[in-house]
Amino acid sequence: MLPLDAITRVECFIISLPREVPYLGPLREGENINEKGYVIRSGNRSIYPTSDMSVLIKVTAESGKVGWGETYGIVAPQAVKAIIDEVLGPVMIGRDPCAPVVLHEDLYDLMRVRGFFGGYYVDALAGVDIAVWDLFGKITGKPVASLLGGQRHTQLPAYVSGLPKATLQERCDLAASWVAKGYRGVKFAAAVSDGIEREMAALREAVGPDVDLMVDLHWKFTSGEAIRLIKRLEAYNLYFAEAPCEPEDMEGQKLVARAIGSPLALGEEWRTSFEYRPRFEARCMSIIQPEMGHTGITEFLHIGRMAHAFHVDTIPHASIGIGIFMAASLQASAALKRVPYHEYQHSIFDGNLRYVTGDMGCAAGFYQVPTGPGLGVEPREEVFNYLLKA
Repeated sequence: MLPLDAITRVECFIISLPREVPYLGPLREGENINEKGYVIRSGNRSIYPTSDMSVLIKVTAESGKVGWGETYGIVAPQAVKAIIDEVLGPVMIGRDPCAPVVLHEDLYDLMRVRGFFGGYYVDALAGVDIAVWDLFGKITGKPVASLLGGQRHTQLPAYVSGLPKATLQERCDLAASWVAKGYRGVKFAAAVSDGIEREMAALREAVGPDVDLMVDLHWKFTSGEAIRLIKRLEAYNLYFAEAPCEPEDMEGQKLVARAIGSPLALGEEWRTSFEYRPRFEARCMSIIQPEMGHTGITEFLHIGRMAHAFHVDTIPHASIGIGIFMAASLQASAALKRVPYHEYQHSIFDGNLRYVTGDMGCAAGFYQVPTGPGLGVEPREEVFNYLLKA
């Protein structure tokens, strides 16, 4: 027998929002935009879009109620759309949106024997999972946080992530301006730094002794190199060091975590509790950074609960998007106990907030967790003016 409000339609949209300055700041020497609109950052050899690209998912129920999801679609988003259109969407028709965990597990199993457990398949699964949870909330009239065991927080501390200016002095001035607005944490990116230790020293002088300073090392170093660098940065009261070694180097991550005095933060690129578990067991980090656009709500909660069991803090990652999976991240984080901060990608969040409805916001050092049923936000109609054809 079909559920009372079964899923009847799953749609997928690629969105490309223009931005004045590329993500991570102005292009540096030797960096060029290719014919597809991507740039490879020389500091970490990773490819990024020059627009804010994302994939939106719309799940409609028999009653006409709609759930919205979003996933990480910044590079080759057509791959994610094809997976949803060809694999996940057709299987979801007729399923119960009020059983999101069961549906997530069933969709995860579809490609188990084909070595899918990462990359585009799980990104696609994250997007539809968010949409189903949103629909569940719309049907029940409750915010997602309350459906996840109860809402602990209506606000979450935000740290300023990224100082997208061309010179060190401009980056220091920008950091100081955020502190003046009430923010107590700032992170800079090693991928666009002219000298990591020099930048850390200058930023500490600019913001004073009481601000939490963090560095994203962008997987640039071997474990030995990272240990030496982080120990020097600790002289400036480093709050955490992020992603020092290549993501595959679990042994290196463990060595760094055991050798330094500052917390080590990892995890934006991992998508499931299965990837996190061996790192927890090896004590590779003391802070995890799950990215909602990679995990979806179901896995995000699995990971967050596991972190609690290992006495590890959760400081969620925030990536390029229009705000739908950002709202999902805030909803899920609001249900967790140990969340000292949530990343605030101001160059993305502030500009794209106009494309969603609701009361989600970030001001004076805190995120406002959106209220209302489901995620508490929906895309505005004007976002579809930036629809990218697959």
